[in-house]
Amino acid sequence: MGAGDEARFKKLGHQLMCVCGCNQILLECNHVGCSYSDRMRGELVEATDRGDNDDLTLQSFVQKYGPTVIAVPTVTGFNIVAWIMPFMVLLAGTALAVYVVRSWRERPIPALPGGIRPATGADLDKYREQARSETDL
Repeated sequence: MGAGDEARFKKLGHQLMCVCGCNQILLECNHVGCSYSDRMRGELVEATDRGDNDDLTLQSFVQKYGPTVIAVPTVTGFNIVAWIMPFMVLLAGTALAVYVVRSWRERPIPALPGGIRPATGADLDKYREQARSETDL
């Protein structure tokens, strides 16, 4: 394998998943004696030696091992949902958090027993100053 083929092999090998069940990238599979990764690496070397283009090589792996062999979902058809949903969930969660915080802030201040309302604003500052002066703090 030449230098260009070696780089192409690494590029394609990092776009494929090992199908042994380890859920690791093909070139990163660290199972001792993993028959799948050895065989798949051999097929990848053969494809690069034959001069198959990247798409043809990836499609041949998809046809042989199924669509889960591709490490990154394609950006076509229904697979685009895998790209959009994380951002949509993040936006929905942020919107929900903003809504909850705003609803908490807009709640009326509850009245104490006997109809007494808690002190706010200038009254609160007056009571704080009175407490400081009476306790000498």
